[in-house]
Amino acid sequence: MPVDTPVLEELGFYTLAGQPESARELVGEIAEAEALGLGTAFTSERYNKKEAVTLSGAVAAVSDRITIATAATNHNTRHPMVTAGYARTMQSLSGGRFVLGLGRGIAMMQDAYGIPRIKTDQMEDFANLMRRLFRGEVIFNHDGPAGSWPVLHLDAELDEYLPMGMVAFGPNTLELAGRCFDHVVLHTFFTDETTARCVQTVKNAAERAGRDPASVKVWSCFATVSDQIPEEKRLMKLVGRLATYLQGYGALLVRTNGWDEAVLTKILADPIVSSVRGLDVSGTTEQLEQVAKLIPPEWMEASATGSADQCVQAIQGQFDLGCDGVIMHGATPSELRPIVDAYRKRA
Repeated sequence: MPVDTPVLEELGFYTLAGQPESARELVGEIAEAEALGLGTAFTSERYNKKEAVTLSGAVAAVSDRITIATAATNHNTRHPMVTAGYARTMQSLSGGRFVLGLGRGIAMMQDAYGIPRIKTDQMEDFANLMRRLFRGEVIFNHDGPAGSWPVLHLDAELDEYLPMGMVAFGPNTLELAGRCFDHVVLHTFFTDETTARCVQTVKNAAERAGRDPASVKVWSCFATVSDQIPEEKRLMKLVGRLATYLQGYGALLVRTNGWDEAVLTKILADPIVSSVRGLDVSGTTEQLEQVAKLIPPEWMEASATGSADQCVQAIQGQFDLGCDGVIMHGATPSELRPIVDAYRKRA
């Protein structure tokens, strides 16, 4: 990135959007993201070829200034010392550009894999453990919601602050994020009303905890798919992605947004939706065209679509709702270039 190109700290993207052929595509994505001046690279976690530790380490190795955040990994899939060691190594490797982002995870997947479901008090307990370890503490006989361990200790000479993030959905997680975390990532396809309410919940919780609400950065995870992307890919990134969310935890998303649950029941009963798992990966163009007819148009409105200028207008609308940052979700840096160029012209 040219030294005179301002960094857009308020804009981020997810690495390896969709299903890339190879995880190595991340290397080119990060080079382009830094050239664009994007502020944060978020790594999601899918176990096929998107394991978060590996990806975030790769981002640090091939970048110079972009912030690197997991959004998210789960605290209970690794021993706390393994996670603490990962975070400490990432801070050293990146020069302090790392944010450890946690999430509750998908209950259906956790049940299938035999991973315990995650509770709010466990995430709070785990965050406090990470803070203490990064202050160099030796923790003896911890017995709390996150688990029980005889000794936890990272480095007696360590005295650092570890930035931490939370992917938040429901009110309990949002309030926890406001109390204890530095970054909050909202869910994709939140309505304007839901987004504004979630932002206020986080900020109010921060204030009640004696924190400066402005110190907690709330990110809108905003589906951003311009019309410069081929139609079949747009279907996958929008219809396929929303349908997959509805398959996984549709009732929660519908209740959160105040949508009609009867419509969700009809969608889930459709032969395509009920038989093709992961429509954002496995759905054909013909299948997605049929599913698109089932989803009310207003359910798709919480996204940035159309021309680059129209996408920028929608992105700016997220800041008007109180968000501090926008993750342009579902698009690669090369797909985002026209949008970022248009955004800079408006700034």
